[in-house]
This record gives sequence, structure tokens and C-alpha cells, in this order.
Amino acid sequence: MKRLFSILAITCLMAIGTVNANATTVATTATTVAAVTQDTAEEPAEEELGFHQELKKRFIEGGPGFMGIVLLCLILGLAIAIERIIYLNLSTTNTKKLTQNVEDALQSGGIEAAKEVCRNTKGPVASIFYQGLDRADEDIDAAEKAVVAYGGVQMGQLEKNVSWISLFIALAPMLGFMGTVIGMIQAFDKIEAAGDMQPSLVAGGIKVALLTTVFGLIVAIILQIFYNYIIAKIDSIVNDMEDASITLMDMLVRYKRK
Repeated sequence: MKRLFSILAITCLMAIGTVNANATTVATTATTVAAVTQDTAEEPAEEELGFHQELKKRFIEGGPGFMGIVLLCLILGLAIAIERIIYLNLSTTNTKKLTQNVEDALQSGGIEAAKEVCRNTKGPVASIFYQGLDRADEDIDAAEKAVVAYGGVQMGQLEKNVSWISLFIALAPMLGFMGTVIGMIQAFDKIEAAGDMQPSLVAGGIKVALLTTVFGLIVAIILQIFYNYIIAKIDSIVNDMEDASITLMDMLVRYKRK
């Protein structure tokens, strides 16, 4: 959780710095354009904006209300996703090497030597091995129950906070669609107040509506990519845990028969 708050704080500081830089850039650009408008009347209106500048422009045009909330969903979702990716990568171990080391230690030094190997190895597979070896002096059934129970605990640790990412994936486009509806309502309010159907009256509201939808979908797509990677990583680790648990039970059975 400390890692999550640290990542979130860094991301928020970066976002605040970007917004401040954006505001300064927009103000400077506006002043410069106003000063040279008459001198460049015969030249092209203005150069095409880069992707980053265009993104900032569209974000500002979309309005601070819904766009800010959608951006917050992106920041929180990315913070949780990065924390999960770091945790899952640290939890990944070479299962084959660990299994071979445990088996060698079990044959040469017994249960205590095998437990020492597990204590010196990080990851859920090593923790499951340790729990099974710790109950090996009782009987195989007790060791198997310990492995199954602790495997469920480790699986819960791997899936921790992942549901929040799925929440932000669903929430971002919903907020975008809500902004779309509100923008359309504003556009029709202007038409009703003016009593005339003029494109200039509804263009602003429709633009806000479309921009909020686009940004909501972009956020959902970005978080969906991270979410799928995290789920695939969890599935891979869980499969390693299940295979390693079966191998451990086979090793304990052979050790008991000696």
C-alpha cells in the first residue's frame, strides 16, 4: 500500500506540473498570436499542432469538470496497475529451479534443509512449499491441506486491488457518455433560447460532448491493456503454483517412503 501511495503521489505531481505548464503555454501562445496576426495575414493561418499540444488543446476545450474526473480515473488506474505489475514481477520465480533445489535439499538434509531453501527464496511458490514442508512431519493429508489453504491466501494477494482497475475501466467511458448527454442538453438549451437553428449556437456543446466521449474511451482502452496484462500474469503465476504444489506432494510421498 505504501508503494501505491508513493506511485500515486508522484503521478499526481507530474499531472499538476503538466497542467501548470499547459496553462503557461496556452497564455504565451495566445499573446504571441495576437501580436503577429496582422503581420501574417497573407501567410497560412497557423502551423499544425503536434500531438501533445493538440491533446492539451482538446483537453482544455472539453471542460475541466468531466475531463478532470476522467483524468483522475486514468491516474488512479495507472497507479494501481503499475503497483500490481511491480508486485507480480517480484513474485515471479524460476519454479523449476526452486523445485530442483528443494528436492536436492530434501534428499540430502531432510525437511529442515528444504525449508531453509524456501525461506531464502521470495515469491508465493516458495511460501507454499514452506507451508507444505512445515506440515510434512504430521502426514501427507495435513501437508496437502496446508498447501491448498495457503495457495488461496497467496492468490488473494496476487489479485489485490485488481478490481479497482476494472472499476475505472467501466467508469471512464460512462463519465464520457454523461458529458456527451450534458453537452447535447446545453446545445439544445441554446437553440431554445435563441429560437433559431444556427450552427454557431450548438457547435460548442456538441464539441464538448464528443471530446468527453473520446477521452473516456481513450482512458478505458489504456487501462484495459494494463488490466489484461495483469490478469495474464496472475494466471501464469497461479498455474506455476498449482504445478509446484503437485510436485511438492510427489516429493513428500517419495520422502516418506524412504
